Amino acid sequence: MEFIKFRNVEKTYKNGVNAVYDMNLDIKKGEFVFVIGASGSGKSTLIKMLYREERPTKGEIYLGGINVAKVKNSKVYKLRRKIGIVFQDYKLLPKLTVYENVAFALEIYGLPTDEIKRKVLKALDLVGLKSKVKSYPDQLSGGEQQRVAIARAIVNSPKLLICDEPTGNLDPDTSLEVMKVIEKINDLGTTIVMATHDREMVDKMKKRVILLENGKLIQDYEKGSYVHYENN
Repeated sequence: MEFIKFRNVEKTYKNGVNAVYDMNLDIKKGEFVFVIGASGSGKSTLIKMLYREERPTKGEIYLGGINVAKVKNSKVYKLRRKIGIVFQDYKLLPKLTVYENVAFALEIYGLPTDEIKRKVLKALDLVGLKSKVKSYPDQLSGGEQQRVAIARAIVNSPKLLICDEPTGNLDPDTSLEVMKVIEKINDLGTTIVMATHDREMVDKMKKRVILLENGKLIQDYEKGSYVHYENN
């Protein structure tokens, strides 16, 4: 069953740039999908439309049956509770501990303290950082900081994890470590949509790969790699 649907989606910015054009795409629940393409191909715009940072100019985007474009601005926060988002630059709060960074959103939601503790420790255990609860971001390596960011993204058990260049600032070994964590989250049933330039990682993982070029979806392989596209 399709969990994400793009139907005739277009996005034109006010400066006239046509970032996404005639996008039709189905992603099933539990899939792991890499979105690749050169800079300016539409990857970031596609991802931003999924979590409603941007609205499509035309067409419809469905997430779990909800028409994302039609969600009222005042209700977007409810939509985002069902989505985890991981960025390239971690976005951790430097004056908060690892535990406090992961707990932060749950505290805003007003969850009971014991439930917050249970969820935070579960998320940190999943990313292999349960021993770092009292550490601060500047005491961690880049890979550890990204794993804290992942724990924060999954602490509320989202159905979808969106990753925008999550290994962009990491060396190859650390990237692999982070990708193993994300793959483990996928194995537990979370749908993953990841924009990346990491050719080596895409080739190793053998997941579904879609290629964007000038805002259009031009290739879609079930178990793809960068090699597919370079040979076309």
